[in-house]
Amino acid sequence: MRWAAEWNRRAFLKTAGLASLLNTALPGSVGAAAARAARGASNFFVPKVYRELGLRPFINAAGTYTTLSASLQPREVLAAMDEAGRAHVDIPELQAAVGKRIAGLLGCEAALVTAGAAAALTLGTAACVAGKDPKAIRQIPDLTGLKKTEVIIQKSHRYGYDHAVRNVGVKMLEVDTREELLAAASDRTAMMLFFNANDPRGRIRAEEFVALGKKLGVPTLNDAAADTPPPERLTMYTKMGFDLVAFSGGKGLRGPQCSGLLLGRKDLIEAAFLNGSPFSDSIGRGAKVGKEEIVGLLTALELFLKRKHAAEWAEWERRVKYIADTVTKAPGVTAEREVPEIANQVPHLAIRWDPSKVRLTNRQVALELREGNPRIELRPGSDREVTPPLLHVGVWMMQPGEHVMVARRLREVLEKGARG
Repeated sequence: MRWAAEWNRRAFLKTAGLASLLNTALPGSVGAAAARAARGASNFFVPKVYRELGLRPFINAAGTYTTLSASLQPREVLAAMDEAGRAHVDIPELQAAVGKRIAGLLGCEAALVTAGAAAALTLGTAACVAGKDPKAIRQIPDLTGLKKTEVIIQKSHRYGYDHAVRNVGVKMLEVDTREELLAAASDRTAMMLFFNANDPRGRIRAEEFVALGKKLGVPTLNDAAADTPPPERLTMYTKMGFDLVAFSGGKGLRGPQCSGLLLGRKDLIEAAFLNGSPFSDSIGRGAKVGKEEIVGLLTALELFLKRKHAAEWAEWERRVKYIADTVTKAPGVTAEREVPEIANQVPHLAIRWDPSKVRLTNRQVALELREGNPRIELRPGSDREVTPPLLHVGVWMMQPGEHVMVARRLREVLEKGARG
């Protein structure tokens, strides 16, 4: 992933569990929490349910990674899900009503709540392959006799999550250039897939990709799962002309982890719904999304759009600076603020050190933080050896005051390495 060096004042959401407090909190108002954190790990909250299971929760110094349970939901989201679970409702009616509300909020033709962004990819692909044809819907992933069976993707955009597209049974055609894409297109082309985080790596950039889709009459699907914040990303891709756009609901939006959004053309959204739950004989039946998740994601989206993003960004900057100022007191340690170019576009901290002064590898530091008290998880991959040593710290999923504990533990570990 590329990292942008320039300052970026776009913002995001708050640390969940205390979302109401942080909606109005400026940097100085979390001082009490920071002071409590400075007194030690005893202030780290461990829910009873995890204690009884023998599990050790951790301070999230990574980000919204699925394997690290993504984000935490604000109180309002949890309350809405609890209320939704207290009555029966017709799921197609609920999806229609919530989809209409979301489409109105985001200025797109239609919207569908899905069981995560990967489910949105599967349903969107199925919509492009089978449409609303009941026979074709039942037949997928066997595409025998169906007309639309191929998906075009740039080689630089191939990634693990395109398995969710391949689940439909389509053949993936890889291209590099505009000319290759035009040559690959045929009457068998069901869709063109774009992985937004890899936009800088491809030779066909987003706007040209959309234009080619329009020229060919082929639907385009943009996987923008981790692309909030900034909030304008929720509207820019459909405005750009993508026919379908997928977002995760459990990352930056702070909705249920098992939720996602599929936005775009009304006919394709309607077809995507028919290719999934609650319809039993469909490719997406296993990707069930319940009434609680549907209502929870709507509530999370409404909260996200009301956030005081500038104040939140300022708080993240303050956390990054605090950690940087703390760890660079250890000999041979440097720290630099960085912002990812597209996905997870929020302030992070890159920490480096001179291995001749701090006799530890990045893997040793990451493992010591993971095994310590409190347990701290850095970005996935931090425990893979690199030369010179490099660690990335994310601050936007930390709860108030946790950055103080992270800074203290990092400095302790690095200073111990300096002492040999």
